[in-house]
Amino acid sequence: MNTPKLLVIGGVAAGASFAARARRLCEGAEIMIIERGPDVSFANCGLPYYVGGEIAARDALAVQTPATLQGMLNLDVRTHCEAVRIDRANKRVEIRHVDSGASEWQSYDTLMLAPGASPLRPPIPGIDDPRILTLRNLQDMDRIAAATETGMRAVVIGAGFIGLEMTEQLHRKGLSVQLVELQQQVFPQLDGPMTALLESELRHNDVGVTLGDGVARFESGEDIVRCHLNSGKVLDADMVILSIGVKPDTDLAAAAGLQLGPRGHIVVDEFQRTSDPCIYAAGDAVETADRVLESKVVVPMGGPANRQGRVAADHVFLGNKSRPYPGSLGTAIVRVFNVAAGITGWSEKRLRAAGRAYETVTVNDHQHATYYPGAKPLTLKVLWEPESGRLLGAQASGFEGIDKRLDVLATAILAGMTVEDLCHLELAYAPPFGAAKDAINLAGFAACNRRDGLVKHTTELPTDPQVQVVDVRPKPLAEAFPAPGKAINIPFPTLRANLGKLDPARPVITLCAFGKMSYFAARVLAQNGFDVTSFSGGLKANVDPRSPAKMPAS
Repeated sequence: MNTPKLLVIGGVAAGASFAARARRLCEGAEIMIIERGPDVSFANCGLPYYVGGEIAARDALAVQTPATLQGMLNLDVRTHCEAVRIDRANKRVEIRHVDSGASEWQSYDTLMLAPGASPLRPPIPGIDDPRILTLRNLQDMDRIAAATETGMRAVVIGAGFIGLEMTEQLHRKGLSVQLVELQQQVFPQLDGPMTALLESELRHNDVGVTLGDGVARFESGEDIVRCHLNSGKVLDADMVILSIGVKPDTDLAAAAGLQLGPRGHIVVDEFQRTSDPCIYAAGDAVETADRVLESKVVVPMGGPANRQGRVAADHVFLGNKSRPYPGSLGTAIVRVFNVAAGITGWSEKRLRAAGRAYETVTVNDHQHATYYPGAKPLTLKVLWEPESGRLLGAQASGFEGIDKRLDVLATAILAGMTVEDLCHLELAYAPPFGAAKDAINLAGFAACNRRDGLVKHTTELPTDPQVQVVDVRPKPLAEAFPAPGKAINIPFPTLRANLGKLDPARPVITLCAFGKMSYFAARVLAQNGFDVTSFSGGLKANVDPRSPAKMPAS
């Protein structure tokens, strides 16, 4: 048998994972990695944290080097080399040496495409100013780090993952930061209400936040870059960070005639094979199956990229004995100063846009027992399929314990669990770590109450004056943090004795701080003949959790 030759285009997450797994499966294979830049196998996700100084050593981001890959895995790594053309008929790739411009052909038995994705730079007037930067690799990171000084003004365009992380890290380095987002919320991956705490945290740390506005043009001055927004607002900056999304680097695949998806990503099967069975693809440039519903999804993140590379290598050498890539879920989390927020599975906005039926509930609780010192609030949202109760997605935000809840719920979604199953999840409990009824259990209880028809719910307060809004929080809390509009404050312990204050002929909405007492009140009123709806999730999002006034339990 001839020695198989594997050619890998792209040497970061997916490409390096493919090559490493291939070597472990076949010691005799000839494996060559072609990388356009000077670095391979570096930690993309850590780049913002080096800029801000949270990661002190640049070398910590270089997970492997060409020399270590050669020594550990006997890989032939060619940096500063760019693949410019695929000759599928003759199974070879034209390689251009970036430094010299010289070209050569490299043959392959199997080709892996892992080119990744590039930051978007739309044709906005003035965008070519060298002070307008993007972040993709170590060289971009170095340019940003070298350009930043304490006291400078930075404008970050885009409030997704990179935008939020760069905002935090530039602020940490002593810059004055303005954040601009075209959507009406930060972190557009989440549903709007779930981002309220992130926005509050940004403003609390003196970050200027402009939402629902985009850049019309940039104006270059001798000492500044002037950002003209669509609204007419003008922001002056010493540097600008563009973080408005990425596009897949698939020109090479397109020119080779490989099948692409509607957004330009490479179409692959469950083993990461492209439309050419000798060519595989993985990472940010591909679309894969969605893990929850029957659709395609793009998840440009390191975790899926690494797993896809491994799946492809297994299929090359193990064939039918290999395990397919089951699809992507899109579990993700971001930290902004002292707050974290994240998502797994489908959001409400995605489900609505896709025309999918769903139900949702939002609960507010704490990351551990409230009687144990240091309890901090968190908000949890779950979404499920109405008929079966199967989980479709979840979101969480708060100060601590967000990753734990997202990881549990991601596992529950992949296991095909239902909201009923959440009620009985037996999670680790001791007062410093959790509660006897975790927020995840509470979400299951609330969802089952909804499915059992025990409560009607709403996420909006009424504008109809005929609707009676009953605030069942304690009087001091209701006075310190008044509910929006005209609400009647009847603390829950006194509700049964004060039913006469309400008109049984008019509808009622109950509300509280966290949503639990609102539900209790709704049950009391419903069983006393009232047409009652509970305000889902409570008013906690309307109260700044940093307020010195302690917010008692509802």
